[in-house]
Amino acid sequence: MPWEEKTVEKSRIAFLADALQGEQTMSELCRIYGISRKTGYKWLHRYECGESMGDHSRAPFGRPNKTQDAMEQLILAHRDNRPAWGARKLKHSLERKGYRELPAASTICAILKRNGRINQEESKKHKPYTRFERAYPNDLWQTDFKGDFALGNGQRCHPLTVLDDHSRYSLCVDAKENERYNGVRESFIRLFKEYGLPKSIFCDNGNPWGTSQSAGYTRFEVWLMDLGILTIHGRPMHPQTQGKEERFHRTLKAELLRNTTLKHMAEAQKNFDRFRTCYNEERPHQALGYDVPAKHYSTSSRVMPKRIKTWDYPCGCMLRKVKASGYITFMNQGYFLSEAFAEKEIGVQESDESNTYDLLYRGFRIGKLNAEERIITSRRVYR
Repeated sequence: MPWEEKTVEKSRIAFLADALQGEQTMSELCRIYGISRKTGYKWLHRYECGESMGDHSRAPFGRPNKTQDAMEQLILAHRDNRPAWGARKLKHSLERKGYRELPAASTICAILKRNGRINQEESKKHKPYTRFERAYPNDLWQTDFKGDFALGNGQRCHPLTVLDDHSRYSLCVDAKENERYNGVRESFIRLFKEYGLPKSIFCDNGNPWGTSQSAGYTRFEVWLMDLGILTIHGRPMHPQTQGKEERFHRTLKAELLRNTTLKHMAEAQKNFDRFRTCYNEERPHQALGYDVPAKHYSTSSRVMPKRIKTWDYPCGCMLRKVKASGYITFMNQGYFLSEAFAEKEIGVQESDESNTYDLLYRGFRIGKLNAEERIITSRRVYR
């Protein structure tokens, strides 16, 4: 009968005992035990050599396709240095550093799993997004505050981030004490001087970017219009409309904030600057075909003016100065526009609709006024 799995070693010993007695030929014994003569002679030879009657390992003597230990250690060391990077990012980063004959991304992933560098539950959370993308650098910048956190000295840090939509280039990660207008304006002045002016800036509806109040305008928007920049707001209560900023914040948290204790604001800024350099010049970006953002970004041809010039409104446009209270007067009727336009001059131009006028500020339409109903019917900004 064939070897039974649970008594295989005992069956082999019994077979050898019968064979050594010499009362039966090898052919007869093999028929009784249900094995081939080749198998019978194999176990007799192993007995004579003093080998165990258990099964030998079936592993190959050599593994020609196994990643060399030095390469595996290089991959693990690079992963330990960048614990939030996946297999593809690690592979492209190492290739950029000059390493050749790297294993496939799937093999690198297997190495990471085998050495406990990948958490399966955490990996399931990260799914690719489908997002829009502007055609050229500086067509659109996205900006937002990363959620604030406590520093070692007890002070709260509010990271202000700005990202170029086309290239994913990080223009700014500034450590701020609060989220107020003056601090934001200070950072954007520096950015405009260094990188030039974008066509549009995409942000959410909270201060200082926008406001949920009926006025509908902020000093930040008016200042950007002075510079010829359109402010675009995402849908209220839909942070996913700023997907690139949300993803950038997740990367900032995973690659810096989660593993680093920052003692004070200066140390936070130093680490933010170091993170930006890595993000822009070293970290492969999946949306860029694993290229780095710095290779896809170039500064704007629109430089920041030294002063804001007077605007020439079109012929036939009626000019009105906004009072400090935010009101304008038109046809002997007062209309509240916004205190954000205080002391500034706007244009009122007749539209195609009956008894309706477009409200203009420099190169933008900022609303519509219905003279019959005596209300401002729209406060959306268009270029």
